[in-house]
Amino acid sequence: MPVYVMLTTLTDEGRKTIKTNPERIREVNREVEAKGVKILAQYVVFGPYDFVNILEAPDNETIAKIAIELGSRGTVQTMTMVAMSVDDFIEAIKKR
Repeated sequence: MPVYVMLTTLTDEGRKTIKTNPERIREVNREVEAKGVKILAQYVVFGPYDFVNILEAPDNETIAKIAIELGSRGTVQTMTMVAMSVDDFIEAIKKR
């Protein structure tokens, strides 16, 4: 299954939500997983993004729907990128 890196930034509303209900993070994770996306890893980071999420999804359409759904709530902004292991990348290059 394809792997994706989703960088997430909390909005002012998102920061308020997390401050009053930190468990909301886990609630959202369960919602995402219920839509067929597996959360492989999730990190809180310091800098221009608040979270780095490593996700596995069946296809680009599924991950796009998740990104749109999360962004439409007004609590986060996301940037999502498809990821490929180094081994898969090397094999793809060799096939050319």
